[in-house]
Amino acid sequence: MAQDALVLNAPLRNPELGECHATMERRADGALIVHNTRPLDPYPEKLTQRLEHWAKVAPDRIWLAARENGAWRTITYAQALATTRRIAAALIARGLSAERPLMILSGNDLDHAMMGMGALYAGCAYAPVSPAYSLVSSDHGKLKYIIDLMTPGMIFVADGAPFARAITNAAPADVELVVVKNPPADRPVTLFADLVNTPDTPAVDAAHDAVGPDTIAKFLFTSGSTGMPKAVINTQLMLCSNMAMTSAHFEFMQTTPPVTLDWSPWNHTAGGNHDFNLFLYNGGTFYVDDGKPAPGAIEATVRNLRDISPTWYFNVPKGYAALVPYLQQDEELCRSFFKNLKLLWYAGAGMAQHVWDALDELSVRTTGERIMVLTGLGSTETAPFALGANQTMHGAGNIGVPARGCELKLVPAEGKWEARVRGPHITPGYWRQPDLTQKAFDEEGFYKLGDALRFVDEADVNRGFLFDGRIAEDFKLNTGTWVLVGPLRAAFIDHCAPYVQDVVIAGIDQDYIGALIFPDMDACRALAGDSALSLADAAAHPAVRAQFDALLKSFAKKSTGSSTRIARAIILDEGPSIDKSEMTDKGSINQRAVMGNRTHLVNMLYAQTSPSHVLTVD
Repeated sequence: MAQDALVLNAPLRNPELGECHATMERRADGALIVHNTRPLDPYPEKLTQRLEHWAKVAPDRIWLAARENGAWRTITYAQALATTRRIAAALIARGLSAERPLMILSGNDLDHAMMGMGALYAGCAYAPVSPAYSLVSSDHGKLKYIIDLMTPGMIFVADGAPFARAITNAAPADVELVVVKNPPADRPVTLFADLVNTPDTPAVDAAHDAVGPDTIAKFLFTSGSTGMPKAVINTQLMLCSNMAMTSAHFEFMQTTPPVTLDWSPWNHTAGGNHDFNLFLYNGGTFYVDDGKPAPGAIEATVRNLRDISPTWYFNVPKGYAALVPYLQQDEELCRSFFKNLKLLWYAGAGMAQHVWDALDELSVRTTGERIMVLTGLGSTETAPFALGANQTMHGAGNIGVPARGCELKLVPAEGKWEARVRGPHITPGYWRQPDLTQKAFDEEGFYKLGDALRFVDEADVNRGFLFDGRIAEDFKLNTGTWVLVGPLRAAFIDHCAPYVQDVVIAGIDQDYIGALIFPDMDACRALAGDSALSLADAAAHPAVRAQFDALLKSFAKKSTGSSTRIARAIILDEGPSIDKSEMTDKGSINQRAVMGNRTHLVNMLYAQTSPSHVLTVD
């Protein structure tokens, strides 16, 4: 208790965040309009103007760095601009455009970054695609779909060897392939080293001058309920206005060049827009993390954090959970990690309380101060920053208020507030899918997020908002009682930590709630005392079943009624499938697809006599 009091009473390190103040208007139709009272600062017409600015103001400052053969390879702002222009010249000469964009299949690295910047500079657009569609998928169905939708004029991969099968199966033979190393032997290839040596010409200036706010900068892919990727159009207006919003929020970045280490995939809006663009916009230094929050990969992140002391750090909650045990065991790592930190930022899911508490305890033990942990809300369609919390809204799950320049519309929906947003950072729609574009917006041009929000305090909008689940996921039991899937799912995962990777909530028109549990392999193997167990054997192990039985019963005791009480559950012995659209490439579970593909298991949850492998509370 003494240590808890010490942590709670420790001062908060000043994160130097921008002021967040919102006002709210109540409409006669019941809707609420919330907007930030501060105007949005001016912003450039194109993101590459920030590269030109920093190449002039701080030419020798490192912008990007990544490990290659154990050492850090770096690119300064001046070097980046020169390389960007040469790549742009090559793309211009080949006639690439939004109709025939550059497509990048491989993950984060410096050459990927330069190819993307070259496309932005030339105004021809590019589309970073999840490597999982090439490397994890067995049938390459989603990759084929994306290539057919986008009609790329060029495909880039860093290493041709691991992508060879995907290229053979999905890439048309007439599309130019650019590789850094290990080119496939069965098709013509352009080496990146040759492409990057294309001479700079006056055509590059002409093309760059023609880039404006409405120019398509890139396409990012997001999956809907069907699981098939949609190409979200990202214009220069979206990217630049969103960076002005984000930079105003993280005010300290405007006075001191920020530093980060980041693994977030660039084919996602969080990593490729929010994080990557934020450091370019503010002249910071971005270290590409070759680690990930997964067993066998988090160790690389730990090694890198011994070298790099970030001023701003982003991760998903699972990433923080993976990092905490290493911080707890290594004082030197703690000192390196916390000494310059202004802020910890998370997104993608709710932060488990035990992880939050551990970060607070570690920062106080190391620095004498608590490092603020904050989050916000956005989507691929919002570039992504739409709402954000600052030091006045510190607390678990608080997503803050609308960013400057963003309007939030709250529409009553089945006792909830459905969130919609409007502003210069919102996508014009989905590429070559006008029907989906039309459905995504309301009659006033507000983009429908599909999320529900609730007030921290409805009497004071400036206390912020909390995420209240996905509108499409919620359902009613046969009693008419609403089940709020998002909060229930988060509460169950938190209660069962660290044994649950994810959970699917069932029960529409049924008497009670059931659950399909994706167990955490490593935690369950440790519980069983066998690190070599298969998922099926781990799920069936007596020690694992006993632990889950106890957790299910203790969770039921905490429940407040039928809407929060999970009565039956099955521990799944097969992981989610990306090919069957059960899991997105970023690891999110598609609840509808899992239940649709595993109808026989859902039926077992509601059988009159429960099979022996179904865990029951009663």
